Amino acid sequence: MPILHHDQIRQYIADMIGSVEAYCLLASLCAFVLIQPGIEIKIGKGSDELTRPSNNTALGIMLLDEALRMRKAHDYIENPTITSVMTSFFLFGCYFGLNKHNTTWFHLREATASAQILGMHDESYYLEGFVQESSRKRRLFWLLFITERAYALQKHRPLTLYATIELPKTEDDPTISVAGFIYLVQLYHPFDDTFVGLWNKSKSDCSTVWLAQLQRQLTQALPVYLDVAESQAVDLRTSQQWLRTMVWQLSITNGYLSSSSSDSSMTFGYPIEIAKDLVSVIGDFSTHSMEVHGLGLIEKVFDIACTLIDVMSCVPIESRQFELGPRDYLKKLIALISSLRGGETRYLPLLKAKMDDTLPPPAITPATHSPTLTGLSGQIEAVKLETYSNSSHSSPHSTPPYTQFYPLS
Repeated sequence: MPILHHDQIRQYIADMIGSVEAYCLLASLCAFVLIQPGIEIKIGKGSDELTRPSNNTALGIMLLDEALRMRKAHDYIENPTITSVMTSFFLFGCYFGLNKHNTTWFHLREATASAQILGMHDESYYLEGFVQESSRKRRLFWLLFITERAYALQKHRPLTLYATIELPKTEDDPTISVAGFIYLVQLYHPFDDTFVGLWNKSKSDCSTVWLAQLQRQLTQALPVYLDVAESQAVDLRTSQQWLRTMVWQLSITNGYLSSSSSDSSMTFGYPIEIAKDLVSVIGDFSTHSMEVHGLGLIEKVFDIACTLIDVMSCVPIESRQFELGPRDYLKKLIALISSLRGGETRYLPLLKAKMDDTLPPPAITPATHSPTLTGLSGQIEAVKLETYSNSSHSSPHSTPPYTQFYPLS
């Protein structure tokens, strides 16, 4: 988290008895951590066994309710502070984890509106105070900038923040490396009012040249070798492929793809290339480095997998004996989703339903059916992926018969 330093957290802990703001921030931060799927923190026995939460999520919800209750004692709307902006951000993260997206959106807008009331969108705001503290405030603004854009694409929401201030500099705060964070800002920077307006169908002025240029910009946005922490690298690589998928979805929605285009990014089969690129790098990362990003990273992989399924159902698949193909990439993405905390319970059933609705039913014979595959992921592999094990499989359509393609979330 690029907005809090351990010294700051210690100070908040020291102040929480006499400060409602400090208390609410710590309660919302702890709730955010506990609500993340699969988090295992031993809950000590309380004096009242009837009120003691049964699991970490229940404890997280208790802390979330406590933060909201105590927040009423402070007029954070009329008098916002950096602390109240961070609290709103953590509340956003809590409700995202609880899959309550109207409330999620409310608290994200609360955070961005408070930031604007403070003047965080104005460069002059950062001229006062210590350089290190100003750098942390600057990172908070850009974190909201990134989060708002990602959520706008996932849930078709409008934007409120724009690139109106300078990026943070490493020399301003030596306690944290900002290289990976800056790469992430640069990935999301092109997704401005023009793109989001087209995405939300409030604008219609688009062109093949502009979309192809955006795909090239995304493809070249990151160096081959990322000199950043592993957790930052996995977020960057996954976000890059997810954003390429979003641009492709916008391209097909507006009718700019062609099976004969010389630019692969403007063809119907481009998501296969995206899935290949993601699979080729994701295996280099540890499970822990992926799980620290919670459900946000899983949802991006899920979107990429769903788009790949759509393409597999409509685009002729050319099978090559000694090379991985779309079904192999899908199998690896399914395995990845099922291996991450929260993936198997929330996203794998949705992925199975997507495959049931989209891919043609397979003809399973005793020779091809594997009785050793058990569980939901086993069913997916046994029932659906075998559809593409025959190299002669192809679509009867020369081009995908999309009548309505929508961004998956």
